[in-house]
Amino acid sequence: MESAVFLELEDTGNGFNFKSSIEAEINNAQIELDELNETIDSIRIIRPECDKVDYALAISSGAICRIIDIFLVGKPGESPLGNITDKWFENRTKDFAKLWGWSGGKEGSTSSAIRFLEEKFKIPYDQRGASDAGQYIFGLNPTNHHFKSLAHNPSLLGLFFSILDQFTNQSHFVTEGELISLQRADDGFELQGTNVTSKLFSAFVNWFGHIISDISGSSGSKGRGMGIPSPLWTWTNDVIAIKRKLNIEPSDFDKSVNDLALKMFNQGYDIRFQSTQAIPVIINELVVRLFYSVRRLVKYFSQSDRNHRSFGEMWKKCEPFSNATVKRMLTVAHGTFCLVDVGDATVRGFVAGGGTFNALEFFMRVNVVGIGRFTISLYGEVKREIQNTRNSQRLFENVREREVVKYYLEGLKLLSNEYDDQELVLLISDFSNSDVYREMLSASVELANKRHVPQEKIISSKESGDAYFRGTK
Repeated sequence: MESAVFLELEDTGNGFNFKSSIEAEINNAQIELDELNETIDSIRIIRPECDKVDYALAISSGAICRIIDIFLVGKPGESPLGNITDKWFENRTKDFAKLWGWSGGKEGSTSSAIRFLEEKFKIPYDQRGASDAGQYIFGLNPTNHHFKSLAHNPSLLGLFFSILDQFTNQSHFVTEGELISLQRADDGFELQGTNVTSKLFSAFVNWFGHIISDISGSSGSKGRGMGIPSPLWTWTNDVIAIKRKLNIEPSDFDKSVNDLALKMFNQGYDIRFQSTQAIPVIINELVVRLFYSVRRLVKYFSQSDRNHRSFGEMWKKCEPFSNATVKRMLTVAHGTFCLVDVGDATVRGFVAGGGTFNALEFFMRVNVVGIGRFTISLYGEVKREIQNTRNSQRLFENVREREVVKYYLEGLKLLSNEYDDQELVLLISDFSNSDVYREMLSASVELANKRHVPQEKIISSKESGDAYFRGTK
C-alpha cells in the first residue's frame, strides 16, 4: 500500500474544507483490497500432494523397471531386448532405402539396403583404415572408424564436420587425443548443387542418409556390425576437437574418458544399445503416470455426484502431465531406478575387476538414459522449489498488506457510522509532521535503546515504520 494522505484538508483562506469524503475513501480502500485479493489468488504455491500409496507405487515401479533393465537389457552382446532393437533398426533401414528406390536386392537383405544407401548418399569421409587413405591415420580400423570420424557422430558438431568435409573434400578424425585432418580424402567425390544453398542442402541430406546407412553396421559387416556411436558419448570427441581447434591441450581426463567411450563402442555400445536402454526408462515413465491416473479416476468416481460429473472436471482431476504430484512420483520412481542401477553396476564393476573397480564394466552396465531422465526430474524439483520460495515471500508481503488495508477499511466504516459529517478527515500528514509526532517517535526510540533492542530492529523514522508494516523491510 503506497504512502498517501487518505483525506486531504484544503485551506480556503477563511477556514478549512475537506477535499474528499469518508465514503470516497471507503470505495478506494475496497478497490485496493480487491486488487490485493486478486494478487494473492494469482500467487501459486505448487506443492505435491503425494500420499504413502503414491510413494510406494513410484518406488515399486522404479525397482521393477530396473529389474527389467538388469535381466533384459544388460550390456551389449548379452541383451535379449537388444536383439529386438537391432532387428527394429534393420527394418527401419530397409524402409528408408525403399523410400529412395531400393527394390529389395538379394532376398531383401539388410546388407543390400545398406550398400544401396552408401551408393546413394556418398560422402568423402568414410575411410576405414584398411587399404584406403585412412590407413595412414594411426589407430583407425573398420571397427572404430564410425566413432573416430567426427562426421559420423549424430550430433550438431558431427553435422558441422560432415558439411565441412563435403565442401572441402576432407576427413576429420579424433584419435589418441589428436584432431587429424585428411586432405583430398576422396578424389571421386563431388558435392551436388549449383550454389551454396543447394550444396548445403545436399550436404545435410548426404549426412543424414549416410547416418541411416551406418546405423545397423556397414554393408560388409558380419553379424551385428558396428553402428553409429551413442550421442550421449560422442561429446568426448567434441571436447577434444573443440580444444584442438582453439589450440588448447586436451587434459589427461579428456583423453581417458574418450578412450573409455571408444572401448565401449568397440564392444557394441552404439545408438542401438542406447535405444534399448531407453525401454525400461519409458516403461517406468508410463507405469507411474498410469498409476497416478487410475488412482485419481477411482477417487473421482467414488467421491463425485453422478449427476454433476463431466469429462472436463474428470480430466482436471486425473491428467498425469502438468501437476506437481505426478512429477514428484516420477522423481521418486526414476531416483529409485537410478539408485538400484548404480548399485548393481558398481557391484558388477568390482566383480569384473576381481576386487578392483572395472570402470568399463560399470559404464557398460549403468543406464545413462535413466540417469539423464532422473536429472531432468531433479531440475524440475529444484526449479519449483525456487519458485515456491519466491512466491511464498510475495504471498507473505501481500497478506500482511491486506490485513493493514482491512483494518483501515474497518476504521473508515466505524467513522462513517459514528459521525454525521461525511467530510471528516484523517489528518495523517499533518500529524506525522507535527512536534507531537516527533516527540513520540523520539521517546519510542529512547525506550528501545534502554531496553537494549538491536539497532537494526528499531524503527527510528516514519519511513522505516511505513516500510516495516508494508513488508518491504
